[in-house]
Amino acid sequence: MKYNELTQEEKYVIENKGTEYPFTGIYNDFYEKGVYSCKKCNSSLYKSEDKFKSGCGWPSFDDEIEGAVKRVLDKDGRRVEIVCAICGGHLGHVFEGEGFTSKNTRHCVNSISLNFQKA
Repeated sequence: MKYNELTQEEKYVIENKGTEYPFTGIYNDFYEKGVYSCKKCNSSLYKSEDKFKSGCGWPSFDDEIEGAVKRVLDKDGRRVEIVCAICGGHLGHVFEGEGFTSKNTRHCVNSISLNFQKA
């Protein structure tokens, strides 16, 4: 599979599991209708109707497109990383039990890991 060319900053987050600074990402306070996809491989990951305002500084979703996101326990065993199921690109982390939505799940995603396709 051919992947998209990434900038150094994108590589730092997507390939090296970095994190962008909170409240700096283009999609943090962005609520247009459409689909969010992986910046590295263009696979569809999240629908806009599953995005919500959590106030954490990164885009938050309470669900993913079925089969699009893989969960991996961090090496320290304290957090659960989320990666693109197709290319393994780092997206962020998932948190359960915070009560933000009825699904009780928050995918905390780096904007830099995403592209957006307007509906």
